[in-house]
Amino acid sequence: MARFLAGALACFLLMTGAFLIWQGRAARGPEMAAAASSQAASFSAFGSDQPLSAPEASQKTREEKRFSRADHNKDGKIEEDEYLAGRRRYFDKLDVNHDGKLTFEEYAAKGITKFETADQGHKGWLTPAEFATTAAPQSKHRNCSCGRSEPAPPPSSDDTSEQ
Repeated sequence: MARFLAGALACFLLMTGAFLIWQGRAARGPEMAAAASSQAASFSAFGSDQPLSAPEASQKTREEKRFSRADHNKDGKIEEDEYLAGRRRYFDKLDVNHDGKLTFEEYAAKGITKFETADQGHKGWLTPAEFATTAAPQSKHRNCSCGRSEPAPPPSSDDTSEQ
């Protein structure tokens, strides 16, 4: 009985796979089929000499996506409020007393806090190892193929010597 159920399950999986492959080929347009055949020529079932990579989006597509993210009410126009919304949220985070004005202390508060946190022993200065802890977080684009430049890696503690 178990062999019969295993056979039926295997048959069902084969039929499902064949159906999905058939539907995937039917959905492609002529330009997609040509691109797929050129990629298939350089790819073998056992691996390829060249690594596979996703196709890059055109610059127009990127700009259209950027525009769409900025156009919050989706009316096809970016109004001043939509354009400045992110900057206003950042300003509001910095304006601690919410008086609509940034003092230097409010503006520099994050940096002052970061310095005080890094200053082990509260001596008023940072060693190279302490300064390395104040580096900005790694970019989310470090390992992607979006074309943005990679930031330099922060120095390791082996590279810096305390004096």
